[in-house]
Amino acid sequence: MPTRDQAVSLLKKYNKEPFHLQHAYTVEAVMRWFAADQGFAQDADFWAMAGLLHDIDWEAYPQQHCRKAPELLAEIGADEALVHAVCSHGYGLVSDVEPTHPMEQVLFACDELTGLIGAAAKMRPSKSCKDMELASLKKKFKDKRFAAGCSRDVIRTGAQRLGWELDTLLDKTLQAMRDTEDTVDREMAAES
Repeated sequence: MPTRDQAVSLLKKYNKEPFHLQHAYTVEAVMRWFAADQGFAQDADFWAMAGLLHDIDWEAYPQQHCRKAPELLAEIGADEALVHAVCSHGYGLVSDVEPTHPMEQVLFACDELTGLIGAAAKMRPSKSCKDMELASLKKKFKDKRFAAGCSRDVIRTGAQRLGWELDTLLDKTLQAMRDTEDTVDREMAAES
């Protein structure tokens, strides 16, 4: 597996916008949290790496999202498991690579949701998700105009694929973001 430094270097080669970097660091941290939560702590580095690199081709090649990723990931010697994981997060929308491993199913389910939670946090006086309650998140989720780019259908499908109630996915992802917010903030501070 590539080192994290190699992965971050590749990420920054193809992603320049702070928003995209923050999303990558957020999904990385959330995936590490979920690895522990789901009993895969020994694989946390792999789960985190997939989260970090899941949108590797999004900024530079948006029309080829999840199709350009294998070529870019080859630059750091990513193995087939990592390539499959990255490509599977776009299943049904931009990719025909199905998320089959529990890690891939979590990535598929929480990618869009982290964007929704992040947008909701920015609207709060605290600018944080640490003081966000599940009820508040559910209200934002139901408002189709809020963070309209975050697909509620993908989030619902992700929960179903995991065999979870939607509220379980919302609650766990919110908790993951609360617990990792400081880590992501430190990553972004290092960027400036």
